[in-house]
Amino acid sequence: MVGQGVLRECLVDGSVERVLAVGRRPTGMQDAKLREITLADFSEFRTAGAEVEGYDACFFCLGVTSVGKSEAEYRAVTYDLTMMVAETMVKRNPGMTFVYVTGQGTDSTERGRTMWARVKGQTENALLRMPFKAAYMFRPGYIQPLHGVKTRVKWVAAIYAMVGPVYPLLKAVFRGQILTTECVGKAMIAVAKNGAEKRVLEAKDINRICESVEKTP
Repeated sequence: MVGQGVLRECLVDGSVERVLAVGRRPTGMQDAKLREITLADFSEFRTAGAEVEGYDACFFCLGVTSVGKSEAEYRAVTYDLTMMVAETMVKRNPGMTFVYVTGQGTDSTERGRTMWARVKGQTENALLRMPFKAAYMFRPGYIQPLHGVKTRVKWVAAIYAMVGPVYPLLKAVFRGQILTTECVGKAMIAVAKNGAEKRVLEAKDINRICESVEKTP
């Protein structure tokens, strides 16, 4: 869902010259500056060559829920797959900024009892040690989808269907904690272009960056 949002923002942002979308299925979007690579098996990414060279930023939005998964299963996607992509990209684009979408509540100590938070923390820390130009960890909480963006996870979609009518109230009550796919996308692009004071960005930080972009003429 976040990937759909940031892709849209990249396509409507005039300062973004070209976009390469890599995923397990076609995006269904058409744009002169968009190229796509579809990989049924994402492990094939390690063989990527010149196709992934020449980019200033990588927005890594791939992820899975930990519900019903063992730690080994969750780690295979959350840590192993992320690191494989990151290692490939830093070799091909050492001057790249890497933006990783993680989650609110991630455990940076790597020692907590919550499995998903611990694995996410391990992934964040490993990415921050890599020799990119810069790496930033985005930790959003609740994200409201906009502009036709939809989740493919049925039970998550059901939650959004119920929450949608009270979204304005939630935004007012939890100001700064509630994000949108548009806001996250704009903030990711802004961080890639201008950097940020923090390398780990919580929901309030993401909102603040988004608001500063929207105020800029």
